[in-house]
Amino acid sequence: MHRHRRHRAAARTRRRSAPPLRFLLPSLVMVALMGLLLLRGLVTNEVFHDSRVAESVDKTTVPRHLLTGGPVVDSRHGRQRSYRPADRTVALTFDDGPDPVWTPRVLDILAKHHARATFFVTGAMVSRHPALVRRIVAEGHEVGVHTFDHPDLALQSDTRLSWELAQTQLALAGAAGIHSSLFRPPYSSRASALDDLTWPVVRKAGARGYVTAFIDTDTDDWKRPGVDAIVRAALPRHPGEGAVVLMHDSGGDRSQTVAALDRLMPLLEAEHYRFTTVSGSLGAPSAHTAVSGFPLWSGRVFIGFVSVSVALLPVLVALLAVVGGLVLARFALMLALSFRHVRRTRADGFSWGPPVTAPVTVLVPAYNERECIAHTVRSLARSDHPVEVVVVDDGSTDGTAAVVEALGLPGVRVVRQANAGKAAALDTGLAHASHDLVVMVDGDTVFEPSTVRELVQPFADPRIGAVAGNAKVGNRDTLIGAWQHIEYVMGFNLDRRMYDVLGCIPTIPGAVGAYRRSALAGVGGMSDDTLAEDTDVTMALHRAGWRIVYAEDARAWTEAPQSMDQLWSQRYRWSYGTMQAMWKHRHAVLERGTAGRFGRVGLPLVALFTVVAPLLAPLIDVFLLYGMVFVDLGRTLLAWLAVLAVQAVCAGYAFRLDRERPWHLVSLPIQQVVYRQLMYLVLLQSWITALTGGRLRWQKLRRTGEVEAPVAAV
Repeated sequence: MHRHRRHRAAARTRRRSAPPLRFLLPSLVMVALMGLLLLRGLVTNEVFHDSRVAESVDKTTVPRHLLTGGPVVDSRHGRQRSYRPADRTVALTFDDGPDPVWTPRVLDILAKHHARATFFVTGAMVSRHPALVRRIVAEGHEVGVHTFDHPDLALQSDTRLSWELAQTQLALAGAAGIHSSLFRPPYSSRASALDDLTWPVVRKAGARGYVTAFIDTDTDDWKRPGVDAIVRAALPRHPGEGAVVLMHDSGGDRSQTVAALDRLMPLLEAEHYRFTTVSGSLGAPSAHTAVSGFPLWSGRVFIGFVSVSVALLPVLVALLAVVGGLVLARFALMLALSFRHVRRTRADGFSWGPPVTAPVTVLVPAYNERECIAHTVRSLARSDHPVEVVVVDDGSTDGTAAVVEALGLPGVRVVRQANAGKAAALDTGLAHASHDLVVMVDGDTVFEPSTVRELVQPFADPRIGAVAGNAKVGNRDTLIGAWQHIEYVMGFNLDRRMYDVLGCIPTIPGAVGAYRRSALAGVGGMSDDTLAEDTDVTMALHRAGWRIVYAEDARAWTEAPQSMDQLWSQRYRWSYGTMQAMWKHRHAVLERGTAGRFGRVGLPLVALFTVVAPLLAPLIDVFLLYGMVFVDLGRTLLAWLAVLAVQAVCAGYAFRLDRERPWHLVSLPIQQVVYRQLMYLVLLQSWITALTGGRLRWQKLRRTGEVEAPVAAV
């Protein structure tokens, strides 16, 4: 027995030590996303890019014979030798590629003249265009290393030099299955230009097994001096001598280079020159070495990730445009339609019809609400509208029912049942209700004296089957409470005004909502098919043809979650329950009348604004970090502040409509960032739960009972 207890304790410890799936998987997705963006920045020269170029210095450390020797320098194994191409041999070399536009044209001309050349490639371009490297090798040309992202190595550390070379070799292995021992430093020219800064680079490259190739003639084609000028500059300086010629197949418009190449080759062929690789011009074997095993597969994996990262950014930009459009569209709709709602409901002479004075049954489902239930019931007993209060104790274990009975308030009844869930408790309450108008309120919520009266006035219109009240956060003095206060005022209540005008309110809040008992009976009462019974029944009422409206003056004060864990649990249940309800009522899109209006207007808006937009919203913060680090700090911050300003305008308007003091909005910037990540995590886990067929159980939040009476807040 003791051994089994130890095993159980050890299992609990392992579960506690392992990160929960709700954090692990979304975190891995975000890390992978940032890693791919970092990789893309690397291969597009946005990461670690250094455009500094060293100025020429003295040549005191450079061996004299190298300064007057040939363009190819071998410093391997302590040697200090240089070599010249054979007579009437031209080694055409092309730097900075491969380029998807110009490299194929260069290759076509070389193939036309049956010539071979050497391409000094950058690892970044190889990573993005591996097929071109495969074509270069397949057509018999030579590939040399020109670093990964083209820094002046004379200004870089040994670590950076090693990384530049190794990363380029990794890209070559993945692209064409080769390594190359031929190297050309960026910004280099003739061997005679070696100095005390550049000679150490050659020695370090030699120590790593590289032969360094400089040039004899520089065409300066990158300056685009004209085709004739490029051809003249490419000709060997002395008739009949061999030469290593520098040209470029990347870095801008290379049309002049291509045209000059097509003219140069016939001129030299007429003088019996041959065109070959740098190694071939020296009579040496190819600089290529075939790669196999782990280096080959690691290179292929690297190229694969680069391909994904390069293709990913346009997708992310498109998704960012989608979420930006959704956010702006939602704000525009909320502002415009909320203004219309306010003008209508606050207009002089507006009324729903004759005053509703009929008594009301207030249902309070309660499960372990000992801390709060007394405040809730007392506030209901103080209503200025005739009420009957039915508290349904859903199998509480903390004496909730006893607390209510000890109050001895007139018109308050307690009904006990075994624990069966909130939906079942509400159905039990409906069975004990004495009146046709029913108000439902959570056991942690406090009403103002006028709340019930304001909530039932819309029932003067016989088409109205339910009314959503104005839920407000009572414990708003903490940071989390202030954030939720902003969310309730800006998100929920402004949303409800918008949906009211559109005739498709998706959710009557469980904290404060009113129903016709006959309307509820027509849809089968409260259902436990979903975890969001309030959203489920609201959608069912729409499909049954009832109109649902928002009563802004029917205020209820609720206790919001106290911690991020509690907030997570609440939002997870809401999110998953809403997704369940949307799926349950998906057929509304094909129905007619009020049901069809809800299905074709309400459901898409809920899907876009409640599921899609929050799931994509963290892209705003991803691109904020990406832009600050890799693009432009000032412009990125300006764009982010512009988005925040739009949110602030919307929030300020919402606070004005709800007659709330705006000072809580000082925490809006942090609230927006935190809530974006929270809703991303919540929605991602909700999708995982839905796709894996999981069943989320009801999660009871701990309450403190600190929301007592709304008088001071009002």
